[in-house]
Parts: sequence; structure tokens; C-alpha cells
Amino acid sequence: MNNRWIQLLLGLVCMFVISSPQYVWTLFTQPLMSTSGATLAQIQITFSILIVIQTFLAPCQGLLVDRFGPRLLLSVGAALTGLSWVLAARASSLTGLYLTYGLLGGAGTGIVYVGVVGHMVQWFPDRRGLATGIVAAGYGMGALLTTFPIATLLKDAGYQRALVRYGLIFVVVGVLAAQGLRAAGDESRTANPESRSGYRPAEMLRTPIFWLMFVMMTMMSTAGLMVTSQMAAFTRDFGMANAVVFGLPLLPLALSIDRITNGLTRPFFGWLSDQIGRENTMVIAFTLEGAAMTLWLFTRSHPALFVIMSGVVLFGWGEIFSLFPSTLTDTYGTRHATTNYGFLYMAQGVGSVLGGPVAALLHDAYGSWMPVFGIIIAMNFATAFLAGVVLKPMRQRWLGGRVATVRAAAPAIPAR
Repeated sequence: MNNRWIQLLLGLVCMFVISSPQYVWTLFTQPLMSTSGATLAQIQITFSILIVIQTFLAPCQGLLVDRFGPRLLLSVGAALTGLSWVLAARASSLTGLYLTYGLLGGAGTGIVYVGVVGHMVQWFPDRRGLATGIVAAGYGMGALLTTFPIATLLKDAGYQRALVRYGLIFVVVGVLAAQGLRAAGDESRTANPESRSGYRPAEMLRTPIFWLMFVMMTMMSTAGLMVTSQMAAFTRDFGMANAVVFGLPLLPLALSIDRITNGLTRPFFGWLSDQIGRENTMVIAFTLEGAAMTLWLFTRSHPALFVIMSGVVLFGWGEIFSLFPSTLTDTYGTRHATTNYGFLYMAQGVGSVLGGPVAALLHDAYGSWMPVFGIIIAMNFATAFLAGVVLKPMRQRWLGGRVATVRAAAPAIPAR
């Protein structure tokens, strides 16, 4: 199974498995609030723990994948992901929920996510944007397969049954898919000599470009994670909790459409960035999300338009998971790509705190989602500005310096 397209397919399946803990979480918030008596902010701490652990352990997880190979580590990650749901079904307190769904789930999903992305940038040095976009689409769209079934099961049998059933499915499917993964060999690197070299994490962390990208990814992660974690809450506050669109309940329909657009955006913008450049693509995508978020507010009282615009918003957000790893690997090389991306991926953890409990507390303080949306919209436009005006010239100077260094270090070829 060394063919890189087979590796891509298996990585895609692994991403399908770990997508539901993040992207169907909003369906569990109301049932958990009802059974535990906890506030929304307290319940949302679970989501933040999931993302923080997923992201802040990413450098260590990436190092383990680089050392022990993708098959073993991704098998462990898939098993932990499914087990976290099974154990969460038995949690009788908020602490138990935090430790199972949050802590254990974050460790499992983080291993798989970072491992698959790092796997793809090594197998596809000539098509990084497209390859990372495709597997990232698996993470964005995978929950499409579970959103309506879980919503139905929640209504008919309760959240415990849903957690146990789908947790077991995640274990079986994820572990089986991971068995076919293999480390990239030299044949996968011939398309780009740069893939044989690269900056170590300690070297990368001393550069301003990394920290600029970290700030940018934090702001974009905050925007997207606020939407994915709070949609059930602000849909209810907008008076559409029981709305029906095209004969279907509004929230599951919106979440399903979001999964499609959030998945399609990743390979599309990844491919586009291969054609017109990473930063140019960032400007287009981030501006699109800021404009879509603004229009979303104006359509919040119209159920059908609300559903459609939610899909447009997610189309403007999900591409960060193809653009940022591709840009990072272009800048710092492939040799330590998995570990290096683990450090950048920590920005997702910061965004989960800002978009989860902090956004919920801000809503509680003002009694409205309008201030939250205003801040998020401003972040989108600010990140687009940074991409085009600051990051692009910085990377051009950096890459130009690398080329000059390589040429100066190369041995002279005698004239014949």
C-alpha cells in the first residue's frame, strides 16, 4: 500500500473517524445541560478541552508519529477517539465529561489529525495544497455521515446511546484504516528536492514568520470554532430552534450543509493556492468569510437564508486547514513537517477557548450574540489584511534568502 493515492484514501478515512467529536458537539450541548443542570459556559469547557488537548499536545504527537510511524500512532489515536465517547456516555459529572469527551478525545483526535496532515505533506511535495485540502476535507465533511443519524438517535434514545454506538464505530473503522498507512519513501520526494531538508522546530520557533502565522491561525480558528460550537445556542436565541426548512429541522440541516461546504473548501482553496499562491488565496478566502458573516446577521430571521449563509460562512473558514500547513511546509521544509505543524496547530487550541467559553461568557455579559459576531467579523478582515500586506512580503524575503544560501553553498561546477 505504498501508492500515495492509496495513502491519501486511507488518511481520508481516518479523518472521517475523528471529525464527529468536534463537528456534532453542538448537538450534545442542550441534552447535557438538561441532564447535568450546568450552564452553557460550563458545558462548553468540554469542547475547549477537546480542542486544547488536540492542539497543545500536537508537537509531541507529531514527534511520536515521525519516530514510530503513522500506522501504530494513528491506530492508537482512533482507538482513543472512540473510547472517549464510550466513556463519556457513563460520565455522571462535569469532571467526568471533561476527562472523557474532552481530555481523552482531544488526545486521540490530535494524534490522528496531525499524523494524517504530516503524512500527506511528505507523500505529496508537488501537490501539498491539494493533498492536505483533501484530507482536511475528510475532517470537515466526515461528520456529514453522522449528523442526522446522531440527531435522530438523540431524540429517540438519548445522548448516552448515541455516544456508545458511534464510539464503537469510530474504533473499528479508524483502527482498520490505519493498518494500511506507511511512511513516505524516497520515491515520494523526487518531485521536490526541498523535501530532503527542513528546519527543526527550535529553529522555526525563532522566526517572526511562524508567530505571524500563529496569530493569523488563532484569529481564524476563533471565528470558525465559535460557529461550530455555539450554533445550537445562537440558533435558539435567534428564535429558530424549532424551525423547519425544506421539510427538515433547521439545525441538523444547517450542520449537514456546513459539513459539505466546510469540506469542499479545503481541497478547492488548497488547489487554488497551488496555482495563485498561498497568501493571495488567504486574502480571498478570509475576506469571503468576513463578508459572509456580515450577511449572515442580516438573514438571521429568515430560516432558509440562515441555512444557506451558514454554509457560505463555513466555506470561508475550513480552508485554513489546507492553507496553513501547506504554507508552513513551503517555508520550513518537509523533513520535520509533522512536528512543525504540531506547533502551529496549537493556535486551534487558543481559538477554541476564545470561540467556546469566552464567547459564551461574552454573550452572557451582554445578553446578545451581536458583540461576539462583531469581534469575529473584525478578526476575519484583519487576517485577510495580514496575509496580503504582511505575510506575503515576509515570506518572499525569507524564501529568496533560502535560495541564495543554497546557491552559495553549492559546489561550483567546472566549465567544460
